[in-house]
Amino acid sequence: MASSTILSFLLFALLLALSRAATFEIVNWCPFTVWAAAVPGGGRQLDRGQTWVLDVNPGTTGGRIWARTGCSFDGSGSGSCQTGDCGGVLACQGYGSPPNTLAEFALNQFDNLDFLDVSLVDGFNVPMEFSPITGNCSAIRCLADIKGQCPAELWTPGGCNNPCTVFKTDEYCCTSGSCGPTNYSNFFKSNCPDAYSYPKDDATSTFTCPGNGDYKVIFCPSDGYPTRFGRTAVRFVIPRA
Repeated sequence: MASSTILSFLLFALLLALSRAATFEIVNWCPFTVWAAAVPGGGRQLDRGQTWVLDVNPGTTGGRIWARTGCSFDGSGSGSCQTGDCGGVLACQGYGSPPNTLAEFALNQFDNLDFLDVSLVDGFNVPMEFSPITGNCSAIRCLADIKGQCPAELWTPGGCNNPCTVFKTDEYCCTSGSCGPTNYSNFFKSNCPDAYSYPKDDATSTFTCPGNGDYKVIFCPSDGYPTRFGRTAVRFVIPRA
């Protein structure tokens, strides 16, 4: 048993050694400024049409990308956001506060697959597309006007809260490890069938793509995506550990 575990670890280490960083293009096509956030990665202000480029190390797990809205930061990068705030700093070190639409990923995992999803488990603030730049994989989209249709009890300035944040019960938070769909999760799922609607919504919401690919995350994709011009790119490479 021990030798098998060691062999599996060595094979995974070899796989990572042969892998390369994945490039994520994060573009804002909303008709307003957002403050993009990424863990790992930090954060950047993105005006309409601007792009932020991240290189993320192979083997990264627990990765998240989201938009923050209604932000104000001073010259030192301290401030706050109406949605998606990450501890009052521009360069996020931790995850954001609900509500925020999430792109989540784990790179170069089982069978050298990348695992991807768009999640509404933390609520919704802007429409999103999470799609491959390379590889024969499908885009994941949440394009509905969830904020405009949000149930009154979940509505909050700038977005639509997840029910766990509002009610704080096991039924919605899945703190016991067992929970199922609810009227609220069905609302999210009916609007965005590709997206996670509650914490156990794995079967219809987790997607895979061959490892060593590149991706784009688009905020407000229904407004279009300029592929050749009309955008400003900023490159930020995450250093290897």
